[in-house]
Amino acid sequence: MLTEQKAVEVRKRVKRWRDIHQRVALVPTMGSLHAGHIALVKRAREVAERVVVSIFVNPMQFGPEEDFGAYPRTPDADRLQLAVAGVDMVFMPDADEMYPAGVDGVTRVEVPGISDVLDGASRPGHFTGVATVVTKLFNMVQPDVALFGEKDYQQLQVIRRLTADLCLPVEIAPLATVRELDGLALSSRNQYLSKVERAQAPLLYRTLKETAYAIRDGQRDYVALEKRAVGKLAAGGFQPDYVEIRQAETLVAPTAEETRLVVLGAARLGKARLIDNVPLDTRAPEDRTVSLSHPETVG
Repeated sequence: MLTEQKAVEVRKRVKRWRDIHQRVALVPTMGSLHAGHIALVKRAREVAERVVVSIFVNPMQFGPEEDFGAYPRTPDADRLQLAVAGVDMVFMPDADEMYPAGVDGVTRVEVPGISDVLDGASRPGHFTGVATVVTKLFNMVQPDVALFGEKDYQQLQVIRRLTADLCLPVEIAPLATVRELDGLALSSRNQYLSKVERAQAPLLYRTLKETAYAIRDGQRDYVALEKRAVGKLAAGGFQPDYVEIRQAETLVAPTAEETRLVVLGAARLGKARLIDNVPLDTRAPEDRTVSLSHPETVG
């Protein structure tokens, strides 16, 4: 497994692969890898001959009061996991490589509308940081396909939009959320949870799923469903940020006739801010989640 820190070296290697007609996949990460990331790598190996994983804790997507300094960094353990998983190259740039003029001086990529709601409203500037760093990674690595988890649902939709709007020649491949056996979505921030909080944490997913079931059963008073879900989370020890029902692609508020929906939620539990979502199609209900007990199956 190669390890590179400079974009110019990454491009040289990718060009060699391309010259022999090998397809290249990119899995962008911020490190502190878990089984969800490895599931993305496994899927990448199925859709491309070569797999590149980037590890970069992006300062641009953290707010001034957020956990950039404390965000878990485990580069040696990450590289070991990736080598075992069969990754061809790890790209580990530093901040100077990603932002030569500094974060404040960099050209920014903004995706209007979809970036301003939900997590975008709670974390101003967050998705500008995500969109900017992902665009830079796409240009540095020049992959044929890039893989992202559906746990970060709004992020996935932002990336899909920027890729289409900027005419970037990258296929965006999503992977269904990977969960613990009790339903908690895997996240690097789960390690912030105490033992008691870890036992409480699956309530977020259960609450979103109950809301989705209510919609499938015909309930269409979305405001009432959202308020009920927020109240349940608060009663369960969370500090809810939001629970909202949105149209699946645009994330706008849906009409009662809309069939492709997603229930999204974010809430704080101790030091951790947890996010999750449940997509649904009212015409063909399905549960698009992956359990670690059955990692090969969806639904």
